[in-house]
This record gives sequence, C-alpha cells and structure tokens, in this order.
Amino acid sequence: MDIIKDEQGEYPKWAWPGGYTIYYLTEDGGVLCPDCANGENGSLASETSDDPQWKLVASDLHQEGPPLICDHCGFEMESDYGDPDAEETAREPGA
Repeated sequence: MDIIKDEQGEYPKWAWPGGYTIYYLTEDGGVLCPDCANGENGSLASETSDDPQWKLVASDLHQEGPPLICDHCGFEMESDYGDPDAEETAREPGA
C-alpha cells in the first residue's frame, strides 16, 4: 500500500471508510505505529530519511492476526478482526 498523507500533512491512523488500522513499514523491515510515523514520541521517521530504521517505505492495514508492536514506542496495535489462530477462551454451555 502506498504511503499517503491526509489534509493536515500527517500519515493517517485509520483507513476511511471503515476505520481500519494502518501501520507503517520501514526500509529495514520495522513496524511503526501512526504516531511514530508522524514523528511523535521522539521518532525520526520520514519517507526521505537516509537511515533504514527510520525510512518509511510502505503502509498497510492490520486486519487480521496477532497485535503488531511498534518497534519505536512499543504500542500494541490490535488487528481489526482479531487473531484466527488464538485459542478460544469461551466455554461451551454447561461445561
């Protein structure tokens, strides 16, 4: 997915319509939350950085799977539809 900016010049947190969670990838394969992609939390991320740890190269939707952890601030990004491989915690009636 291409990296786009919103009307305020920031990388969006959610895709619209739908409100799906967006995460950002760096050249070295790292994952950043939208806040860190936008240079918050002391981040040096940008599309023009010479440092592969900070150079933004793509964004994508986190629709399914385990939470992604931001490599800079540690924020846990939940997927929109959960993790299909997670164990069921619900119990059967009468069990």
